[in-house]
Amino acid sequence: QVQLVESGGGLVQAGGSLRLSCAASGRTFSSYAVGWFRQAPGKEREFVAAISWSGGSTYYADSVKGRFTISRDNAKNTVYLQMNSLKPEDTAVYYCAADDSRYSVVAGSYDYWGQGTQVTVSS
Repeated sequence: QVQLVESGGGLVQAGGSLRLSCAASGRTFSSYAVGWFRQAPGKEREFVAAISWSGGSTYYADSVKGRFTISRDNAKNTVYLQMNSLKPEDTAVYYCAADDSRYSVVAGSYDYWGQGTQVTVSS
């Protein structure tokens, strides 16, 4: 079992930055791939970024490539999402998810989810 808790969301102006954290419980977290997803009001949940269990492989949605960076510190059981050059269209609830297999862009592939953290980008 893995429990995930996101933090770091908030209100920021366009062009600003935020760093989201996904803190996990469970001694085997280091063996889990982790993904970040987001959901804006009235829209479906969409993939943002993912990282392999070792941190050696990462993958990004085209909409955030070059602006967002996913990383992890397995010693701290935490995955981060550094978000720079934020745009109003980045406004959403951001969720982290974990799975004990290879990372995926498909939300249904993940077994464990956090409760989400709100990110609001004003223009």
